Amino acid sequence: MRIGLIAMSGVRAYNKELTELGLTLPGFVERNKIIASLPSLGLLTLAGMTPEKHEIEYIEVPDIRNLENLPNSFDVVAISTYSAQIYEAYELAGRYRKNGIKTAIGGPHVTCQPEEAKEHCDSVIMGEGEPVWLEFLEDCEKDRLRPFYTSFDKNFTLEDAPMPRFSLLNPDKYNRLTVQTSRGCPHKCEFCAASILISKKYKQKPANKVIKEIQEIKKIWKKPFIEFADDNTFVNKQYWIELLKELRKEEIHWFTETDISVAENDTLLNLMRESGCQQVLIGFESPIRNGLDGIELLNNWKAKQLDTYKNVVKKIQSHGITVNGCFILGLDGHDVGIFDKVWDFVRESGLYEIQITVMTPFPGTPLYQRLTDEKRVLKKEDWAKCTLFDVNFQPKNMSIRELETGFRDLAGKLYSAEFTQTRRSHYKHQLRQLLDKGTNN
Repeated sequence: MRIGLIAMSGVRAYNKELTELGLTLPGFVERNKIIASLPSLGLLTLAGMTPEKHEIEYIEVPDIRNLENLPNSFDVVAISTYSAQIYEAYELAGRYRKNGIKTAIGGPHVTCQPEEAKEHCDSVIMGEGEPVWLEFLEDCEKDRLRPFYTSFDKNFTLEDAPMPRFSLLNPDKYNRLTVQTSRGCPHKCEFCAASILISKKYKQKPANKVIKEIQEIKKIWKKPFIEFADDNTFVNKQYWIELLKELRKEEIHWFTETDISVAENDTLLNLMRESGCQQVLIGFESPIRNGLDGIELLNNWKAKQLDTYKNVVKKIQSHGITVNGCFILGLDGHDVGIFDKVWDFVRESGLYEIQITVMTPFPGTPLYQRLTDEKRVLKKEDWAKCTLFDVNFQPKNMSIRELETGFRDLAGKLYSAEFTQTRRSHYKHQLRQLLDKGTNN
């Protein structure tokens, strides 16, 4: 069979005002380019386990306007998508079905909305793709496709993870490539729409598999920049201490997402820097306790750590690793004063980079269920606004317009060329001071 693996890769703000704003702000543009230029690791992984008798083409669709130019000579297409692009994915699947091509759609959105998705494709792949992919392909060949394939009744571990087929990529198109070391996170945040929606248990990939994947990437990119595509990378710190010792030999640069507990371990921080870590992204979520209180459904851990936030930034960045601090605006504990609070925290903490988003009730999350029950979701199935930048719910302590305006104005300040340069100069100055102090000691 000839198989098309199609990634819906272009997430854009639905609000035209925000889209236009993003075109003029250096910091915003940089972050958007990073997101937009990541390939679909899930599809590459499925490609890696596909029998050699099949022909595969990997395609990225950043814009609905590109659909007319897509190849059409497939026997089957598998589409990977998130909520914001789901209607574009449905349109694309419909075009292929009209031409007699079998279609499947996977990803967190259809995992949570399988009945909706089934109206637009032949098969919905729910949960993780690896445990069901070969079965799906066999059913395609025998013309007996089922409407749903699910991994939730299977015992798949990352010990069995196949090697992604990185050779399908042109590395010149990307500023980084992804490797996954784990799925899941011990923090159960109400808003989280990450891999916890497709994998119910925390899973860790064996370290030797991670190294082999990096070595495979180096066959097409000699000194790559790697993003570890984990929800929370350093959950198992001893695992990472051993992995980083091997990673030092690979001569790469890398980025990942973590929580603030990474700052507790100096051995880990030193190894991170030695092995090429350039930046960590940390979800601080809010600079005030009212914003943090209750967003985790298990133990309110982040609220208890608030007083350490600024010291965490300072310590990590003192190791020569920049911190990208993430904040969610519109949490139930926020009022219109939150925009100034975030601005003050960023200036006082010395954060090198910032990411601000709007609280977003993604389908399948506890947040979506709660806001639906409270009748605060503005429009049912308005998935196109699940961009992290658009307001699709009624805030608790401010108006919709106040949240939209406050977000826009704060973005204008944080991502301006002047403040972007100020942040980066401040980081370099602090790092020089620390290095000078260390030399003198």
